[in-house]
Amino acid sequence: MAKDSGCARNGFQRVIFDGGREMRKAKWNNWRHMNCKCCYGIIIRIAQRLYGKKSGAIEKKWPCHLAFCGNMHYVLFMDSAINYRGKTFNDDDISFIKGLIAENPESSRFALSKKLCREWNWVQPNGALKDVVCRGFMLQLHRAGQIQLPERKRPPLNPFGKRKKPEVVHIQQKPLAGSLKSIRPLTFSQVRRTPLEKLFNSLIHQYHYLNYCQPVGEHLKYIVYAQGDPIACMAWSSAPRHIKARDQFIGWIPDVRMKNLPLIAYNTRFLILPWVQLKNLASHILGQMARILPGDWQKQYNHPIYYLETFVDKSLFSGTCYKAANWIYLGDTTGRGKDDQTHKPNRTIKAIWGLPLTKHFRERLCHAQ
Repeated sequence: MAKDSGCARNGFQRVIFDGGREMRKAKWNNWRHMNCKCCYGIIIRIAQRLYGKKSGAIEKKWPCHLAFCGNMHYVLFMDSAINYRGKTFNDDDISFIKGLIAENPESSRFALSKKLCREWNWVQPNGALKDVVCRGFMLQLHRAGQIQLPERKRPPLNPFGKRKKPEVVHIQQKPLAGSLKSIRPLTFSQVRRTPLEKLFNSLIHQYHYLNYCQPVGEHLKYIVYAQGDPIACMAWSSAPRHIKARDQFIGWIPDVRMKNLPLIAYNTRFLILPWVQLKNLASHILGQMARILPGDWQKQYNHPIYYLETFVDKSLFSGTCYKAANWIYLGDTTGRGKDDQTHKPNRTIKAIWGLPLTKHFRERLCHAQ
């Protein structure tokens, strides 16, 4: 199994030998996949001496998944189970994929991924196939030598690699001041996949300090109007994978968190246009969004949400509007990001704020589906 394949090792046993001596565990750096019948025979004989098992039993437990580092006398025993995006796959699953490819020799990688999604019922809660995730999984197996995919028929499209900056959309910048009561009620428009999405992207890119960044996964976009004019924008997306303060507040264990993470929505952008100066506007918008968002999310993605969260950069903002809208301050980030390798802060510290949408949120978020 390739070190860079993206497929996690599940339940593996690491045993390293040097001239027949068992050595201590080694780091994963520079390991590479090998399929060598000669070396496989050596592994079986060493394992027989160590564990006193018959050859057949050993072959069943370690079916030729060997990895070597540097000289050939470093050997890694691996279990054949593979984890990918929270799912575990075994040899039977790999054999099924091989059979599917053999039965459809003329099908493209794109078509094969859709066929596999249908066979495994690999779908999103709203019924859409998870074919992009499935294609990624098949590609990793192909690179690791587990399956043989057909040749690419065209270069893969990467919309993120060639994504252009949002077009500038000009609107009337009419100053708005006074009391919130004078402009109520506000109108909230969900604009994702509508003609108004370009306006949302443009306003965020022009006036938000983080500019516009295309969300991934489940997400919704809102423009808030007062008397027909846009005054604010909000974006919501899938929640970050792991936040220590949040996980402790909810009472999550890792397995349950992975299953129930989609039940949380993350506020990625909140913008009040700079020419709008209305006291208490921000907290009022947050309060209204907490009532509107759950229904729209259920309608769009066919599953509920029970909790909202966001980060507030402490070097720039105090988070007063979240506090006024009854959000709960949970603590601060470590400043290391999600892919930290150094264990040292490398970005600004952010306050973590959360809002339960129901008093039974812990019971529902901690329920193992």
